[in-house]
Amino acid sequence: MNSILYALMALAGGIGLSCQAAINSRLSAGIGGQPLVASFISFFIGALCLGAAALVLADWNAVTTTLAQQPWWRWLGGVIGAGFVFTSIFLAPKIGVTNVMFLFIIGQLAAGMVIDSFGLIQMPVRPTEWWKFAGLAIMLGGLTLFMFGGRFFPSE
Repeated sequence: MNSILYALMALAGGIGLSCQAAINSRLSAGIGGQPLVASFISFFIGALCLGAAALVLADWNAVTTTLAQQPWWRWLGGVIGAGFVFTSIFLAPKIGVTNVMFLFIIGQLAAGMVIDSFGLIQMPVRPTEWWKFAGLAIMLGGLTLFMFGGRFFPSE
């Protein structure tokens, strides 16, 4: 049962990412085409929401005793997240939300396979089998058709 719930959560997260890119792109357009400011506003609102939830739900005693002991690289998630939000805001109106998400997914899968295969970033090693490469190749084929299909199959 947990695996179904986790899959549904991931699916909802993917839906949210596409909606977020579109909403934040419109915010950027509404404030004079400023994707950096729109990214900041998005992160600020998100930080407020997470802060409120963390105030209520987190075990702050555990956090305060271990926070300063974290290696420097564990702080990079926020930087990467900010880059992701900015990139989606910047690219969505230029190449379309679907193309941005498709490219994000391909990048995520490729990076995920490398991380899993080698146990990078202190993650457990998960074997990479041939069918995972085949699945990624099929997705790349789908991306190519989606983005450039009109060149291969011109409409009448």
